[in-house]
Formats: sequence, structure tokens, C-alpha cells
Amino acid sequence: MNWNDSWVWALIALLLAGMELMLGAGSFVFLALAAAALGGAVLAAFGGSIVLQLIGVGLLAGALVPLTIKRLGRHTTPAATGYGTTGTGVEHGRYYLTHLRDFDHATVITLKGDSFRVRDLHAPHRIIAPGTEVRLDHFEGTTAIVTLEAAAVIPDMSTNDTPREPL
Repeated sequence: MNWNDSWVWALIALLLAGMELMLGAGSFVFLALAAAALGGAVLAAFGGSIVLQLIGVGLLAGALVPLTIKRLGRHTTPAATGYGTTGTGVEHGRYYLTHLRDFDHATVITLKGDSFRVRDLHAPHRIIAPGTEVRLDHFEGTTAIVTLEAAAVIPDMSTNDTPREPL
């Protein structure tokens, strides 16, 4: 097989697309660069000089990278998908069940496998009993600020970390 410029550009595009799959960053930058490299392969296949190929790849990358970040990237942000770093706001307003943490016996809620101490929004010095259903209002550092508005003690479920959707 004769390795001309179009095959080199196609190989670069394949490697960039593979990097997008392997890294899975979600911003689709490598995918946009792969499409630009495929544009370079098309230019090479039609006999364009190396300067024309580089200009074409540069222009395509300059147009496609911001476009993919703006159009595709917003569909993968934590607010759009319901996942992300705890505290970004996607879990606010949901109901959780409190339980005791093993090593320090603090009352906590569990989000995505991590335990967070709880504090009442309206009465910060109130001790919240384990087994109490609370609504997450926001985070202050690593403390979950909760409200007890429709709080009811639910027995035998003190380790349930599955949130309930707001009514």
C-alpha cells in the first residue's frame, strides 16, 4: 500500500477519534479535530499541496472545535445530564434519608457514595435524628444544608441513600 498524504491524515483522524473514545472527556474536542483531519485527507486525495492541506485542517479545526464545545458540550454538562460533581446543584431539592456515619456517629446523608454531615437551614443547632427524611437545600463546604419541612422519621431505612424526587 502506498502511504500518501491522504492515508496519513486518515490515520491521524482515526487516532484522534480513538482518543475521544478512550478519554471520554465529553467536550468532543478530539472528535472535532478528527473531522478536521478527515478534511485534510480529502484535500490530499484531490491533490492539494501540503500547505493547502494544513490551511484546510487549521480552518476546519478553528471552526469545528468551538462549534462542538458550544453545541455538543452543553448536552454533557452536569446540569443537563443530572450527574457531575456533588454540590453543583443537580441534587438540590431532592429528599434524602439521614443515617449515622460509622466512625464518628455524625448524622449524614449519602450522595453518590460520599457521606455529608447535615445541618438544618432554619435551626443550625438542631440535632437531626437518624432516619429523618430531609430535603437538600444547598452545600456549605462539605456540609449539606437541609430543611425538615415535611420531615417524618422512617424506621428501618436508616442506610437508604436513594434520593426521592420532590413532590
